[in-house]
Amino acid sequence: MATTVGQRLAALRAEHDLTLATLSELTGISKSTLSRLETDQRKPTLELLLPLSRTYQVSLDDLVGAPEVGDPRVSMKPRQLAHGRVGIPLTRSLGPLQAWKMIISDPELHESRVHEGYEWFYVLSGRVRLRLGDKEVVLRAGEVAEFDCRQPHSFGSADGKPAEIISLFGKQGERIHTRAAPPNRS
Repeated sequence: MATTVGQRLAALRAEHDLTLATLSELTGISKSTLSRLETDQRKPTLELLLPLSRTYQVSLDDLVGAPEVGDPRVSMKPRQLAHGRVGIPLTRSLGPLQAWKMIISDPELHESRVHEGYEWFYVLSGRVRLRLGDKEVVLRAGEVAEFDCRQPHSFGSADGKPAEIISLFGKQGERIHTRAAPPNRS
């Protein structure tokens, strides 16, 4: 199809074997406006394009030559991780911020790790036991943990049953902020 909106409009009118006068009657747009649209002397507005789209029975995207949008789905393959965990990457590249869905079934809290970065995770289902330094907490579905990875940490299933989490990990300084319900302003 033609490259400019005007060229596409002219091509569609020719395809439908319509005169400017007939198209004007069908759309309610004056012949002079239609002519200026087809010669790119008038900006196509939504107000003008909608009746043309209906008359030609084409989408607005086709009428203006909008680029096709690629497939937005991210389909990543599950990976076997340490300690029997399964991780599914939720981001296409291993950039500064990574997102993973993890299934944790091992109840053992293995040796604590320390490394650069900041981690945030949300428990989707099950219960997760988290050790941060010398403190331990059990998180249930719907709860969130956020911590600096330079602090010794480890986590596992709290009861030996699989737990699912969404984990976001960012390099040092990139923190994820969760927002609770707005404060009561009474």
